[in-house]
Amino acid sequence: MGLHIDVAPEKRRSFGVGEKMKIFLSLFFFFLTAPSFLWSDVRGDALEENSHAAVILMYHRFGESRYPSTNIRLEQFEQHLEYLAKNDYVVWPLSKIVSYRIEGRKMPSKTVALTIDDAFESIYTEAYPRLKEKNFPFTVFVNTSAIGRTSKHYMNWEQMREMRLHGAEFANHSLTHDVLLPKKSENTEAWQKRLKNEIEGAQKKLQEELGANTNENPKLFSYPFGEYSEQTADFVKSLGYVGISQTSGALGMWNDFRALPRFAMSEAYANPEGFILKLNALALPLQSVSAFEPIIAETNPPKLRLKLEKPMKNMGCYSSSGKALKMSWISKTEVEIEAYVPLKAPRDRYTCTAPAKEGRWYWYSHLWIVD
Repeated sequence: MGLHIDVAPEKRRSFGVGEKMKIFLSLFFFFLTAPSFLWSDVRGDALEENSHAAVILMYHRFGESRYPSTNIRLEQFEQHLEYLAKNDYVVWPLSKIVSYRIEGRKMPSKTVALTIDDAFESIYTEAYPRLKEKNFPFTVFVNTSAIGRTSKHYMNWEQMREMRLHGAEFANHSLTHDVLLPKKSENTEAWQKRLKNEIEGAQKKLQEELGANTNENPKLFSYPFGEYSEQTADFVKSLGYVGISQTSGALGMWNDFRALPRFAMSEAYANPEGFILKLNALALPLQSVSAFEPIIAETNPPKLRLKLEKPMKNMGCYSSSGKALKMSWISKTEVEIEAYVPLKAPRDRYTCTAPAKEGRWYWYSHLWIVD
């Protein structure tokens, strides 16, 4: 049973006062005299896991209610920032978090990255002043062809240069924000040429306009529309980039650097309860995933096989609509997941969650693109 299902309380045996006192004293003296290695066995895995954990949040528009699917209301955004500030969250630029993960370095507890896609004008007019006030760093993914046009919907380079001085870093979101999946009219050579131009053309423009503060090490690339194929992701990796997706989930010790997950924050998904839940998410400990490829070419619904690092109690898997998925356990740590009905275009997800300690949840999502 995952996040969407209520779990009945565990039945417990009743003890009398005398029995309770005996049990308490026995446990007290056991833990008082227990060797330290027992404590490390109990807490070690959780501490190690948490020291490599982080959550990446994704925003697009601020205070633009006519775009509810990508907008966050200003009062919601202010609540988010206030909660981070008052509850000791460590806000880092995404590049710093990714660098720590690549190098295997431990991060502080409750590490968070604030990322924003598409370089809309409201980032400068609404988000930036609020982020600056809190002294929070943030990462903006820019599709560079949109910048410098007469459209009032996007920031300009001068505004970004100002933001760069106050906590902003800028990274690659392609040249034109075109779909980067291979088109049916393209052969492999033509597709790779187009993809390379989209990525390297944007990176060149970022370096020309923003200089040394442009994100270069590691180089980050956010997929337009959050869409990628395995072929796309492999090509992005070959150019030296870490791929950033829009697929929900937490960062941990087991993520694939071709498509790191982020939690989308828009009006419908940014309420305080959901925000706090996602802030405390942990990456599902995965040993392997049967297929990275998100594109469904033939078999629909697709099957996904997960091999876990350890058994997960009360794990549940769901589609984007919240419908439970069929779960066939092959062993205590390996499960095959499948929807009961074919997935609908253009995209869907299989999301699996399991309860962790201290009210937290393990979280993993797999993107499916219905061709």
